[in-house]
Amino acid sequence: MPTAYLPPYDLLIIGGGINGTGIARDAAGRGLKVLLAEQDDLAAHTSSWSTKLVHGGLRYLEHYEFRLVAEALAEREVLLATAPHLIEPLAFVLPHERHLRPAWLIRAGLFLYDRLGGEMTLPKSFAVKLPGTRWGAGLQPRFAKGFVYSDARVDDSRLVVANALDAQAKGAKIRVRTRVTRARRESGLWHATLTAADGRVNGVTARALVNAAGPWVGRVLDSISATPMQEKIRHVKGSHIVVPRVHTEEHAYILQSADDRIVFIIPFHEHFSLIGTTDIPVDDFDHPTISTDETEYLLALANAYLARPLTKEEIVWTYSGVRPLYDDGTTNPSAVTRDYVLRVDAFPGPAGSGRAPVLSVFGGKITTYRKLAEAALTQLAPFFPGLKPAWTRTAVLPGGALANGDRNAWAAKLGTSFPRLPTAFLRALAARHGTRATLILGAAKALSDLGQDFGAGLTQREVDYCVANEWASTADDILWRRTKCGLAMTLAQREAVAAYLDRRNGQA
Repeated sequence: MPTAYLPPYDLLIIGGGINGTGIARDAAGRGLKVLLAEQDDLAAHTSSWSTKLVHGGLRYLEHYEFRLVAEALAEREVLLATAPHLIEPLAFVLPHERHLRPAWLIRAGLFLYDRLGGEMTLPKSFAVKLPGTRWGAGLQPRFAKGFVYSDARVDDSRLVVANALDAQAKGAKIRVRTRVTRARRESGLWHATLTAADGRVNGVTARALVNAAGPWVGRVLDSISATPMQEKIRHVKGSHIVVPRVHTEEHAYILQSADDRIVFIIPFHEHFSLIGTTDIPVDDFDHPTISTDETEYLLALANAYLARPLTKEEIVWTYSGVRPLYDDGTTNPSAVTRDYVLRVDAFPGPAGSGRAPVLSVFGGKITTYRKLAEAALTQLAPFFPGLKPAWTRTAVLPGGALANGDRNAWAAKLGTSFPRLPTAFLRALAARHGTRATLILGAAKALSDLGQDFGAGLTQREVDYCVANEWASTADDILWRRTKCGLAMTLAQREAVAAYLDRRNGQA
């Protein structure tokens, strides 16, 4: 049927990262007809290359970003309650370096951090002695004291998928590997051309367009608007390294450096530690990779604290992502605001439809994605009279309906229901899928009932589930975004996953 005869969407969203899927979920839940188009896989770029934290941002206090920190701390509480299968509390130890920041300044900062977000469920900060205690595990003995505070860690790419699943359940259409190759305003609507990876082309119309393209937000805006973009974007690359676990305790470290940056060492998938991030201004953001200088920087800073020095040969994985930050004029990349900025451009006219607005998203961080989505819908509300009110604050994401928000108890319950399946396997499955793990397990009595065992806790049944229900189609989608099983696999095991998907997709 020609595009002109098809009913228009209310929103066409460009970008399948955390902001795009968050807006799609919120909008669909308010009754809008939504189409989301992502040029690659969900969370294929910035949203899966984060430091995996849901946090207030302790260091932002030094830049006087009190509103951002307060909002992020409040949102941390919301996300812990609505996605407990993907987000869990994590203690952070800050070893005291007297020559970098005096103890009184750290105490003052942590006092604010404990209170800015309102009522908190996580423990408040406290001072500790490090030598001979669990809080100093893996550190050099020269560090005598430190400070412990609370934040949370997240499976970032699965958080994106959870939002997409909920958006779809509420009526949104999610199209991955689909590029918006053209969009123009005509007769009060957006007329867009969508091109899929297989070359198929189709046209759609929409009353409003949301530009949540992440690093590509400027390119998209320039391609659809006759007016040059006024906002400036700072593309800042953050790189991480993953090494074998540096200590056996469950807390993370936050390390200070002489250049005023901070780097985290975070327990990562049981057997590994995640170290990052860097802050490097870049112009090329399509395919970011870690540089030799970044690798050496992260190793040097970690080794200034760790009792056993790390070497380049121990690095098992690296990744880099580019953050599209709103340019606030700050020269130091580490000090550029992480707050979000929303801009709406529309035809002039009275409130209501027929003005074909485009809302563009600049900046933002994973922790505040839900508030960003609410703010986006607030700005779009004048174009949709009768829009339903905000609803996501207490709405649990798919898989997150755990009793008391306790994913350990849920994993234990799975162990009771599936006694012949390995405990570690069930725990990992529960962390990825929450209550939806039973959709994968079915009536399985043993691992062999789940099809081919690819290793590292990944089975054919889970691969099939992710392809059928979570828009996955390639080995990278499965190994690095729907799961992180690729981290513990051999090359042969990863190749076996790719070969299976080729056969499944009819490519072999």
